[in-house]
Amino acid sequence: MSARAPGRVAAPTPDPAAARIAALEAEIAACRACAGRFAATRTAHAPRPVTRISSTARLLIAGQAPGARVHASGLPFDDRSGDRLRDWLGVDRETFYDRSRVAILPMAFCFPGYDARGSDLPPPPLCAQLWRERALAAMPQVELTLLVGAHAQAWALGGKRNLTERVRDWRDHLPGPIPLPHPSWRNTAWLRRNPWFEEELVPWLRARVSDLL
Repeated sequence: MSARAPGRVAAPTPDPAAARIAALEAEIAACRACAGRFAATRTAHAPRPVTRISSTARLLIAGQAPGARVHASGLPFDDRSGDRLRDWLGVDRETFYDRSRVAILPMAFCFPGYDARGSDLPPPPLCAQLWRERALAAMPQVELTLLVGAHAQAWALGGKRNLTERVRDWRDHLPGPIPLPHPSWRNTAWLRRNPWFEEELVPWLRARVSDLL
């Protein structure tokens, strides 16, 4: 009696959305549109786009641009600012860096460099002009977007209101994007002047993020 041939295991069905995102991220990784701009900064660095686009994440963090440490590690918010942001969200590092649950899309994907005084340069607007609409269109499943910092807020919300006004009136933006201050240590004084942020917005944010994740 002949041995029975083993059955074939069906190959997994490709995920078209994930494939489109992988192709888009490959395009972004190859972008050198700002190479000349970065070479002229104090740091004279080369582009290194840092992206975390996702086909499944329901939470999107729209930041400003990578800092020097993120430029070196390739991991967004891999610094003290990230520690503070994770505290605001009520999540640990493992959850935060789970691409299936959290997408991260800064206004500029590369570290902009320092000016002559050693201060961070703003995100080059060219990056958002080239890539942002395509990246957002690739993530229709996102339910909550957090606008971290003034540059992300100006792009998404428009108008001439300052950061404090936008964040203070966060309820007016529901169910749309929620503005947050940048979690940089430089904003510690702002947090002290505006205790309502951690008393009112942070508890709501933790509950909402917990529900999404």
